[in-house]
Amino acid sequence: MQVSARADYALRAVVEIATNPGGVTTKRDLSDRQEIPARFLENILVQLARSGILTVARGSRGGYALGRAPSEISVADVIRVVDGPLAAVRGAPPEQIGYPASSRHIQEIWVALRASMRGVLEDTTIESLVSGSLPLTARELLERPGAWERRGARDAGVSTGLK
Repeated sequence: MQVSARADYALRAVVEIATNPGGVTTKRDLSDRQEIPARFLENILVQLARSGILTVARGSRGGYALGRAPSEISVADVIRVVDGPLAAVRGAPPEQIGYPASSRHIQEIWVALRASMRGVLEDTTIESLVSGSLPLTARELLERPGAWERRGARDAGVSTGLK
């Protein structure tokens, strides 16, 4: 899975806003504090506001605030707003993809992957990211041997054809 810049920036913006409870955060402050290009951030903030994750305050003291309590906004909610479904195969839900008999178990892996991502992303709220109190599902995965190690094609014994 590759996390898009949009998803990363959206989460960073929502977490930054959540650290200012009751207050309003401007686009410029979000851009500066999180080092997100302002033009890129603008579209993300509009999407988050349309979804109700954020609210918009207009005027000279305007900016963005959370539209719901941080405990009611999951990481999955934010990702779905800016990127769509958590796991799609060629743009479709994995359960809707047809496979020949010899490949039928691939579909099961895609469905299992989606269930695994949901377990982490839906259980993790903005509140837990702000407080650093990650849910058990995430903490258990972080504690697994090798969790913090990068594994690429070479590590998996796959030849890339590149030297």
